[in-house]
Amino acid sequence: MRYTVRPLSDRTWLGTMGKEATRFGAKWGSTLELLDREVGALQGRDVVLEIDVAETDLKLNGELRANARLTSSAVVLAFESKHGPMQYRCDRFYTNWAHQGPEWQHNVRAIALTLEALRAVDRYGATETGQQYAGFKALPAGHAMPASHMTRDEALLTLHRHSNAYDTDPIEVHHKRARAAVHPDRLGGDRTLWDQVEQAAGVLGVRS
Repeated sequence: MRYTVRPLSDRTWLGTMGKEATRFGAKWGSTLELLDREVGALQGRDVVLEIDVAETDLKLNGELRANARLTSSAVVLAFESKHGPMQYRCDRFYTNWAHQGPEWQHNVRAIALTLEALRAVDRYGATETGQQYAGFKALPAGHAMPASHMTRDEALLTLHRHSNAYDTDPIEVHHKRARAAVHPDRLGGDRTLWDQVEQAAGVLGVRS
């Protein structure tokens, strides 16, 4: 399955899930096969996997560096589907033994199994098609584009557009000035631009 790896863009939900030891013994290849099948069944495209790492922990081709340091095991899977944009997140499972592999991969498997279970709901035709996915739909791009669907170039453009800083200034300066320019208190409580700036910062790995 083709997918893009990005740093975690939204950390506000971390710590909201109960933790438990993993119940999964499958290898990463098996998880990817399951995920490929389930995303494919939803006619998924533009698949993005967010992992809790910094931008510097990713190679230019989007792969995770061997020496990458994860801040947490949290993951987010986002993609476009026949039911609209979807987003799933998980930070529930941890491992006890090194041979079990990275904890974040177990959370990806939990998402893949969730997709499999949701698809099974349609099996007997007792639900309106796609109804079971309603709770997982991401915000449409026109409202506050989810960072999962924002490219690095789009993120840079977003910060530059609102910062009024020099092109040679560090990205952290652009972020700080952009936040000040689009703060909801200055825009009558409208958080749309603020959310876009914060999402752009997440894509670029800029910490607030």
